[in-house]
Amino acid sequence: MIVINLLPEEYRQKKRAPLKFLLATAAVVAVNASLLAVWAWTSYGVATEVESELALLKDTEAGLQPQVAYHDALEAESKLFESREGTLKKITEARVSWTEQIDDLVDLINRGGDGDKYLIWLDGLTVDTRENSRAGTYGDLKATAHSGTASITHVANFLEDVEHSPLSRNFLPPVPPKGTAVTKDEGLMPAEIWNFPLEMSLKAPKDRERD
Repeated sequence: MIVINLLPEEYRQKKRAPLKFLLATAAVVAVNASLLAVWAWTSYGVATEVESELALLKDTEAGLQPQVAYHDALEAESKLFESREGTLKKITEARVSWTEQIDDLVDLINRGGDGDKYLIWLDGLTVDTRENSRAGTYGDLKATAHSGTASITHVANFLEDVEHSPLSRNFLPPVPPKGTAVTKDEGLMPAEIWNFPLEMSLKAPKDRERD
């Protein structure tokens, strides 16, 4: 059925938009507004915050640079000292205290007693500190030794004690006993002696024992 509204225009009931349409439109507008706000905060707020933090980090880095440079300088100096210490240690390990070696030899001679085990004295003690690694020589100790008896047994006893004494930490075993028996004036004590060479060569630095 067709309905015709004959009322004047001003009295006619105006058509209104459906409520669902209005609600949907409002929701779309609200969502778009929220998205726009989020985008604006992300674009400007976060960027500003990041720039602020970056500036703070750069300031912190600039403040730490002198300390970092100082630390690097200390580390380089520490490595230099370690290198020098290692070099000095190698030099010290390679050196031999000849005073200590002579003292050990004198103590060993004195332990021989009054001739019960041996009676030894030395002439012309010389020390050679020259080192020739190619020839395998690192220095030596030489002397003309005398035993207060004509028996070579006392000489062997002395050389055996030398081989097992503290001298063995730095020296190779002495040369085997050899020499000549000498008869002196009967009025002297001892009347007979045995002359023999005392020769000891230093070990290579790597073979020497350290305390």
